[in-house]
Amino acid sequence: MDILSYQSDFIAYLESQKFSREPKNLYEPIDYILQLGGKRIRPMLTLIASDIFSGDYKQALPAALAVEVFHNFTLVHDDIMDDAPLRRGNETVHEKWNINTAILSGDAMLILAYQYFENYEPVVFQKLAQLFSKTALEVCDGQQLDVDFETRNDVTIDEYIKMITLKTSVLVAAALKMGAIVAKADEDQAQHLYDYGLNLGIAFQLQDDYLDTFGDPESFGKQVGGDIIENKKTYLYLKALEVSNSNDKENLLNLYNGKEKNNSEKIDTVSTIFRNNNIPEETFKLIEYYTNKAFESLDHLNISEQQKQGLRVFGENLMSRKV
Repeated sequence: MDILSYQSDFIAYLESQKFSREPKNLYEPIDYILQLGGKRIRPMLTLIASDIFSGDYKQALPAALAVEVFHNFTLVHDDIMDDAPLRRGNETVHEKWNINTAILSGDAMLILAYQYFENYEPVVFQKLAQLFSKTALEVCDGQQLDVDFETRNDVTIDEYIKMITLKTSVLVAAALKMGAIVAKADEDQAQHLYDYGLNLGIAFQLQDDYLDTFGDPESFGKQVGGDIIENKKTYLYLKALEVSNSNDKENLLNLYNGKEKNNSEKIDTVSTIFRNNNIPEETFKLIEYYTNKAFESLDHLNISEQQKQGLRVFGENLMSRKV
């Protein structure tokens, strides 16, 4: 797997698209968010899957861009809902323009994502559109659960895993399966690749949760401690409630239910409680569990050992990231 070629060809394809058109206030925010970069993990997975099953990754470029445009659409709307000031170290779309512009540009991105499937023959188009619609609705389900959890004090770890599966990992899984669909892999093989992506996506989100609290502000690209400020019931918080003493548990509940004005103090207090209760280590254990579960799906793929190893290395690199 030639990741550098995937990246350079995907960027070239992205830059060949004409997002700068009239009306400017609709399309400039779209161009802005897509040019901010990011890890581009999901489109890379689409290209990887197509290459594995057909030896031709370039045929998957439109599907890969559909995944990337949709992912960025969700970020634009998530940032509005979270009132987030930064995305990838830059102003969020609603901060740079305004909320109404961000909502409408996000809506247009969802429609644009679907248009990229029109590059494929009817049978492939139908399979891609069906998977995409299912996935998009699941992402909305996950986002709503995330919002619901903010006002609940009885969220379980199992519920949290279900939420991040819907909000984050189904799109990682779908990105892989779309590449397999474009390559015309059989359904059984495409599904095993989907399962690999689903578990990898859970591990990816858990790593993201860890970095949100303990990451380096310079490299992370988002506001560190944002989940704490927003009272997000992440695995770190839920595990801390489960294992901490009564004093720490009471402090956490008070901090997450109160209207703390000093955000930096709140972040410091919560992260100290997490550290004192070995929550980073517990999080790493769960990340490792889901990463290994993802790798188990590779045993069912009829691909070369070299390709399987490439997928393992990709997963391992994802879990050791700092951004």
